[in-house]
Amino acid sequence: MLRLPMPLFTVSKSTLQAVAQSKFASEKALQQLVEANLETVFNCRLVASEFPTGAQHAGRIDTLALSEDKNPVIIEYKNVESSDLINQSLFYLAWIHDHRGDFEIAAQRKLGPKAEIDWSDVRVICIAPNYRKYDLHAVRVMGANIELWTYRLFANGVLYFEEILQKSDAGVVNAAGKNPVMVAAGKKAAAARASGSYNFDQHLAGKPEAMRQLAIAMNDFIVGLDPAIEVSPKKFYIAYKTSQNIVCMEVKQQRLILYLKLDPKTISGPKGIARDVTDIGHYGTGDLEISIKGSSDLEAAKPFIQMAYEQVGG
Repeated sequence: MLRLPMPLFTVSKSTLQAVAQSKFASEKALQQLVEANLETVFNCRLVASEFPTGAQHAGRIDTLALSEDKNPVIIEYKNVESSDLINQSLFYLAWIHDHRGDFEIAAQRKLGPKAEIDWSDVRVICIAPNYRKYDLHAVRVMGANIELWTYRLFANGVLYFEEILQKSDAGVVNAAGKNPVMVAAGKKAAAARASGSYNFDQHLAGKPEAMRQLAIAMNDFIVGLDPAIEVSPKKFYIAYKTSQNIVCMEVKQQRLILYLKLDPKTISGPKGIARDVTDIGHYGTGDLEISIKGSSDLEAAKPFIQMAYEQVGG
């Protein structure tokens, strides 16, 4: 079952005062707020709002976006608890894999003809105040690439997001008795994942043992900062993220290269192993590069990784 949200309090000297929860006037109000702040919340660029899926599918995707990793993003919203949100998201996940050209055209129109798109992953984000336990179970057993986020709006203007279910690694189960739309979408999601995704061990393959152990130690430190941090291996790097990337890591033969989501103009990083790569092309996201060749470099980098985690919103 979902846990009940803790109350939010204001502090006045030694007194705590509970802050009342509020509601959005409509789903559209929630959608417009997120779309206006996509880079702040999810570090994505808006591609389209209310994107039509054509006469045959007769639907509209609430938000289409492009992630910082250049992956397509689908975002669907509800301002009440509803299973329809997950049904719709699975349907649109299936649709976008069959209509890549439509997304690419929309992205190039909005972001420019040179917009790059990486189809190795499609990010699907559901945003609702709550989910039924049956919905959580359905997403888990189907193995669909879906993130479930809850939100709380408070009377003092604070808006809080929490990811309660990350992309599932489970497989598709027996389809008997299940919604056929969900089953079909789940199978398509599983097939796409099998052909296009990467894993942590692939980045360690063929590397010297010292680098393998260093990468494992770095991985353990980063994921140990918060259980909500997701490890998201890509083709050329490993991203560590919550709502957006915190740090990206490349595993090389003689070193690890980290790209931290910090402003190198104000934070220079550990002396001798960091540099500003704002204007230098590189894989991953983040403009502060740190080069790790041994355990002493790893220790020197840790405070800056912690800082990046806190600045992203951990």
